[in-house]
Amino acid sequence: MLTDVDLPAPGLLWTRWATLSATHVALGRTGSWSIDDHGAGRDLPDGSWARFALLDGRRAVLYGDHHEHSAAGRDDPPADPLTGAPDWLPWATLAPLAERDRLGFVIWHESGRWSRVRYRDGWSDGMTDLVGPVLTGEGALIALTRFGPRPVAERLLAAAVRAELSAMHFTDLLIDPAPDQLAAAMATATRGGLVPGSAAPRIEPGRRPPMRRVRRLSQGEHDRLVWAAMQDSPELSRPTPPTTTELDTLVGWLQDRAPHADGRCSLLAYSDATSFSAQPGDRPPADRPDEERYAAFRRLTELVRALRRAESDPRYGRWLFLRIETSAAGVQVERRYDSWPPWWHDDGVSGPWRTNLQEEMDARLPRYRPSWVTLLDPEVAYRPL
Repeated sequence: MLTDVDLPAPGLLWTRWATLSATHVALGRTGSWSIDDHGAGRDLPDGSWARFALLDGRRAVLYGDHHEHSAAGRDDPPADPLTGAPDWLPWATLAPLAERDRLGFVIWHESGRWSRVRYRDGWSDGMTDLVGPVLTGEGALIALTRFGPRPVAERLLAAAVRAELSAMHFTDLLIDPAPDQLAAAMATATRGGLVPGSAAPRIEPGRRPPMRRVRRLSQGEHDRLVWAAMQDSPELSRPTPPTTTELDTLVGWLQDRAPHADGRCSLLAYSDATSFSAQPGDRPPADRPDEERYAAFRRLTELVRALRRAESDPRYGRWLFLRIETSAAGVQVERRYDSWPPWWHDDGVSGPWRTNLQEEMDARLPRYRPSWVTLLDPEVAYRPL
């Protein structure tokens, strides 16, 4: 289902974008706002980005990806940003981005209206965070007045709208722009159609592919599918690891940290090659008032990782979950290589990363890989369309 989007006319949006791009070039700040032969660009240091392109007539497309907002891969269920999109979009560019979860929004202009796929209520795609300064005239002026007086910024923007921009408009706004940067700014303005006799670049209409991969499971849904299978999985038969000094050291540390000073202490932990987490058991290790904050957790992480390395086996692999219950005179140890144990709380949000689990499974012989390993394949989240 599609919905209308309230955006300025493509020509006005383009003029503001090109004006900011040329101004940034005049300041020597290339990359954030840009213009090239394929359209306009916006790139942020965190990896978020947007692209805007004009086509024939009054058709246009605005697309991008915000690193914190994407209904395509994070919403449950995922929203395919290309559902209902017209045939003339640049599909050769958009479809590969969507398959790699790098396309958070696509908005197109046709027949006097902007449209996009409808998201779940309350969901934001991050588009306004990315290109907010060009969505209104006031926003563009505020962005320009960071570099000079408002009346001068108003004259610069008005000249850009009339396609009458000159070098004087930049020298009036900016303090002593370098000659080479001023020349580069005028080249950008020319490429953007802001000077007399120039025209904005336009891309050719695209063609919808006969088939493409569409995400049917969000990242969260894919995670929960794997975690549910782990909870239903039995443990495969393998020998118990031999006693090691690393186990003795960890047990001694837990007994010394017994919350009631009676040797009774509980450890519930998850670990893989790159991550570690712990949950409180009945008698979690006690902190000490004279120690640095998180010192006990850091030491616990070191001890558990050392034990995991010592007990690893190139055939059987390494355990993922560990439970230890100590007393003054003994210890009980439970290891889970293949399953999510009932004593490890599942909040439905946090759990083992699929990429980490895949690395663990790849390090084992095939016969010691549980059945849920097939669910780690990224293709599980997609369907052909």
